[in-house]
Amino acid sequence: MVNFQMAETCGMDDLLKIVELLRSPGGCPWDMAQTHQSIRANMLEEAYEAADAIDQGDMDNLKEELGDVLLQVVFHASMARQAGCFTFEDVVDGICKKLVYRHPHVFGEVEARDGAEALSVWDAQKRVEKGQSTAGDALDSVARALPALTRAASLQRKAAKAGFDWREISPALDKLSEEMEELRAAVRENTNVEEELGDLLFAAVKVGRFAGVDGETALQNACEKFIRRFRAVERLAEGPLDRLDVPTLEALWRQAKKEA
Repeated sequence: MVNFQMAETCGMDDLLKIVELLRSPGGCPWDMAQTHQSIRANMLEEAYEAADAIDQGDMDNLKEELGDVLLQVVFHASMARQAGCFTFEDVVDGICKKLVYRHPHVFGEVEARDGAEALSVWDAQKRVEKGQSTAGDALDSVARALPALTRAASLQRKAAKAGFDWREISPALDKLSEEMEELRAAVRENTNVEEELGDLLFAAVKVGRFAGVDGETALQNACEKFIRRFRAVERLAEGPLDRLDVPTLEALWRQAKKEA
């Protein structure tokens, strides 16, 4: 058993100490065996759970999920310290200096009259900091681990800032129709279906951008709607769905749409 005295109210130092004890000899075998790669999915999962708490407006759950996100940060920093790469203090130092550097309109002499100008200043500072000399460099810096729809929107926004974009939604809608026809042809010919489906989704994200709709949010809402309607179909069917023919299922789905 390790020696740890629980404080009445724990602070950051306590969390750092707990994680250190968990990963030290005599600590937790599972925690000791982890690597950055093995808990990569945990970082994403905890971030999504925090985002879900925000969407639900659940502040008690958000408090807990933010703690889980913080644990992931400390865990990765602990592993990096043990490997001689960097420490948690280095992480804190880095983010503090980044915030000051990217806010010259607050800590320097640059002016930003509104949120849009402040974001433009941030982007400009980031490009200098990252050594991004071209718009292509900026696109390449978008994290590949992002959900695909979110990544597509980010890439399109950066391209638009470089002047590579339509000026209105109509051409985007035309492009969406074009990609739909190309997907139909790919399915008929059984070739390049994945590529054409990707092009269609990318085009749909662009339409959403012009309409002021986030593709990721739109698809999440569509998923929730599908669940509601599927449950309605199950209730209306009063039996296993796999025993029903397609016309019956379609009729139940139309009825479910009226309810949900």
